[in-house]
Amino acid sequence: MKVRRVSVSNFRGVRSGSVLLDTRSLLVGGNAVGKSTVCEALDLVLGLERLYRRPVIDEYDFHQALYRGGEPGDTDSRPEVRIEVVLTDLSAEAQRRFAGHVRPWSAELNDFAPPADMADASSDVTAAAVGADGQDADLAAGEWCLPGVFLGRFNPDEDDFEGSTFFAHPQRAEGDYDPEELGGGLAPFRREDKRYCGYLYLRPNRTGSRALSFGRGSLIDTIVRLESDQAGSLWTSALDQLDGIDLAASTPGFGKIRTEILDRVRKFLAVPDDDTAMGVRPSELTREHLREVLRMFIAARPGVYPVPFSRLSTGALNVLVFALLTYIADLRGPGSVIFAMEEPEIALPPHTQRRMVDFVAKTMGQAIVTSHSPYVIERFAPEEIVVLNRDDTGTLSSSAVTLGGHVRSRNYRAQRRQFAEAILANGVLVAEGGTEVAVYLAVADVLDAAGTPAYEHPDVAGLTVFDAGSDSSVPKYGPVFAAMGKAVFGTHDTLKTPYTADQEKQAESFTIHHQIPYLGMEDLLASEVSPTVLRKFLSAAATRDDYPHEAGKLAEDAEEEQVRALAKAVLKARKATDYAPLLITECSAAELPPTLVTLMLRINAHLTAKAPAAEPETQASPASGQPAAGSPDEA
Repeated sequence: MKVRRVSVSNFRGVRSGSVLLDTRSLLVGGNAVGKSTVCEALDLVLGLERLYRRPVIDEYDFHQALYRGGEPGDTDSRPEVRIEVVLTDLSAEAQRRFAGHVRPWSAELNDFAPPADMADASSDVTAAAVGADGQDADLAAGEWCLPGVFLGRFNPDEDDFEGSTFFAHPQRAEGDYDPEELGGGLAPFRREDKRYCGYLYLRPNRTGSRALSFGRGSLIDTIVRLESDQAGSLWTSALDQLDGIDLAASTPGFGKIRTEILDRVRKFLAVPDDDTAMGVRPSELTREHLREVLRMFIAARPGVYPVPFSRLSTGALNVLVFALLTYIADLRGPGSVIFAMEEPEIALPPHTQRRMVDFVAKTMGQAIVTSHSPYVIERFAPEEIVVLNRDDTGTLSSSAVTLGGHVRSRNYRAQRRQFAEAILANGVLVAEGGTEVAVYLAVADVLDAAGTPAYEHPDVAGLTVFDAGSDSSVPKYGPVFAAMGKAVFGTHDTLKTPYTADQEKQAESFTIHHQIPYLGMEDLLASEVSPTVLRKFLSAAATRDDYPHEAGKLAEDAEEEQVRALAKAVLKARKATDYAPLLITECSAAELPPTLVTLMLRINAHLTAKAPAAEPETQASPASGQPAAGSPDEA
């Protein structure tokens, strides 16, 4: 089975919305956008142990904590959490078991097949459509799916919350159920039904002591239960072995204590004469006491001394929990697990992050991952990345990453680390080359250090600067990032060859499209930075081992034009190095190039909503090295 769609209503920060998932799905988006909410929603519907928590949900699981309706007994106005999950790729066994609850699914529509494509999706017809040999009937709409739903609400009569899971299809005939009962019109979706789904959920905060204990519902308890299904009750075997342990018989000190106590007890209480009338055992020898006291130990390098699982480091705990989940997956059978994993990067080095993600993708039936790590994101193909967005009203939406016809797969592979960072950003500034990227970031650092009013550093505003590789490549990335819901900005030198009509169309995706009024970044820096700063830069650069001596050195009596010419020559000779950002670091905020400052402030205003929303802006520039009419420099 695989989760194809999850629809959420009135749950946490989500008022309503749905997300489509595939065999491998990476959920990305800003903090609090709803990634964890989607995983928790799946757990409420499919998790084996989730409904055993008390309470199942609480006040803050309701959107805006609005959980109370009208007066007690007023069921019409009672707010309800509703989460529906649609499962596809049903095995023949699952189709037989759930024959009365499946519906036809249209892969083309990503929705239930309309009635026109299937005579009737009632339980009778559905059951008849699945043959006795478990083979599918001829479905006009594609395949069968199994919809399940979690319903939760506050019960004012009990002054408590209630929640449970049900098959979302079919609705029982009116009169066959109590309309005031939670999910009364639906059949219950029980724990034994969920076993067929094989949902496992790795939370970043699941590494507490309970998850690694033998307590009910813990990971180890799940493993013990699955192994007991195959080899007989492990708890019974453990109790039989522990029953023969008596420390009073094997340890002289405890033996003496037992004798002394027995001598005194016999004066007041009738007990057998045999010393075995009293013993010293590890516990009360019930299953519940064993759950409380049993612990697993492990020795992790460096070191050889075993310690309880819960005493490991944070990173080691995360890996250990992951290892236990893979054990559970193996016990349930290869490819039969829906595995949801939140932020596998926490406290783990990049190579371990990659290894975990690759293992999950190869061995699980379905992998659903959330992450903020570029090392994780780069392991997914663009079509496997689901970008989540949530507006101020609580509406959740999702979109796929599409490269379009202009950005090829090889471009994505070559730039996947950049793409990973851009996918996580609020906005993307597409620049034409590595020098430009370094310069814009250096300008941002200087503006931030100076405490520029109403300015937020790109790391705070969520802006990433993307290296397109050339000025002609800048436009093609606009539609890609705009389709992800990002604010996209484009900048490049004054063009020697005008854009084609196709490139101009792509550039319309930019919120701000700015051509700097120079033929190159080196021309801009040499022209707009003051001679005083240029002299400091040239003096510092001359002491470096990689200084281009063929360009010459600055004479003490050099005129302004000579200073600017030498600065340009040095910058061009050491293009794609740290020379250009080195020049920026010599500037105070007031000495920065005005063209770059104006562009960065305009972008910042759009990202931080400190300026009213505007139509996309295009800054035209002539082919010369002079500022364009109406450019920020002239303003």
